[in-house]
Amino acid sequence: MNKTVRRPNPEEQAVLENLQIRIAEPCELKRCHQLLDEHHYLGSPKPVGERLYYVVTDAQGQWRAVLIFAAAAKHLRARDQWIGWTDAQREKRLALVVNNIRFLLVPEQTFPNLGTKSLRLALSRLSSDWQTKYGHPVLVVETFVDPEQFCGTVYAANGWEELGQTDGSGRHQRDYYVRHDKPKRLFVREVCSNARRSLQAEHLKPALAMVEAKAGVRSRHTAKEIRSIIERLKGVPDYRVRIGTYPLWSLLALYLLAVLCGAPRGSKDLAKFARKLSQEQRRALGIRQRQGRYPAPSQPTFWRLLEEIDGTQLEQVLRQVQERLRGPAPQKELIALDGKEPNHGGGHSILTAVCVPSQYYLDSAVVGTKTNEIPVAQKLFPDLDLKGRLVSLDALHTQTETARDIVLEGGGDYLLTVKDNQLKLHQNIEALLPAPKADVPPLEGDAH
Repeated sequence: MNKTVRRPNPEEQAVLENLQIRIAEPCELKRCHQLLDEHHYLGSPKPVGERLYYVVTDAQGQWRAVLIFAAAAKHLRARDQWIGWTDAQREKRLALVVNNIRFLLVPEQTFPNLGTKSLRLALSRLSSDWQTKYGHPVLVVETFVDPEQFCGTVYAANGWEELGQTDGSGRHQRDYYVRHDKPKRLFVREVCSNARRSLQAEHLKPALAMVEAKAGVRSRHTAKEIRSIIERLKGVPDYRVRIGTYPLWSLLALYLLAVLCGAPRGSKDLAKFARKLSQEQRRALGIRQRQGRYPAPSQPTFWRLLEEIDGTQLEQVLRQVQERLRGPAPQKELIALDGKEPNHGGGHSILTAVCVPSQYYLDSAVVGTKTNEIPVAQKLFPDLDLKGRLVSLDALHTQTETARDIVLEGGGDYLLTVKDNQLKLHQNIEALLPAPKADVPPLEGDAH
């Protein structure tokens, strides 16, 4: 026997045709939470990170629905397989996926098709609203439906795809999940065309690249690898009289992990990097447990470390650990020397020598405010194994003494940049060396 499906009556149809949706004002958030606490089976949420609250109203301004979109779940096997991205891509691009964590039709104001129309209105503007507030769009949305409470009809009617059930765990804190043994049905949908293709691409489009930059870097070193690092660092004497939650070797190992991952290493950056470490990684670092968990060091902790530690001693230890983890420096790679001025460096810059493209660290030196990189680089050469190597420096170092040191003293070859301000040298090069042929012939009319 077929169940009769009620359609909206003319009055309800008129309401549907005049529905409006808008982002809730800050002063309206209290009312949103009150409605959810009173009428939603999950109550009011405590979303973390980026989120948007929507209110659906009729022509008279009466509230008909409340929707909340917030951070996506970190780990969903079915979703990740559906998108087709790698774990590394997921960690950096997860902000492009959001979760519809709450959807409430205000009681006594509901009728057929109200939920479908409300959700459609939200999705029609979700990506642009996210762009306006957070500087990036949304590509994919997800949601969980409790099979004991709902059938997911509204989502299915809006073109969402059901991927199966979750494993029965839920987010309790920002980086902490607890098991509730109540699997939910998982629905997903692309917000824009080719969304999954963009998320699984080797490189994000320029308009989305800031998401990866903001996400930062996460260490993928295993607990076993971290413990091997710790053993090397335990020989560094602690500058503190009293050791609390973070032994010195734990902080130094954290710093080294950031180096190996290519993460920024200011005190604020290190604190952000530490927060991304798993509980297992923090335990392996030797961080002492507090209230049943292994906490992450704060920015002031790293600031004190960078202020107090002996830089020369630290560098020696870090180079030893790097060699143990990565082996000896690649002998066939280019050696690049480059100077950078760190934030809060007091006017000093750091000249660093690395292998390219592996970014294997070789050496570094501080460039004082009363000198420049040229003599500092020349003092670094004897400590570097330049024999048979190609050494690259920028135009500042294009001078006879530097080139002579690389070739005659170090036994290497140089790759130096010559600019127009070195007029005679530039003219000599043009006279002695023919211009290289272009890979692509010039277009008609462009030849000169």
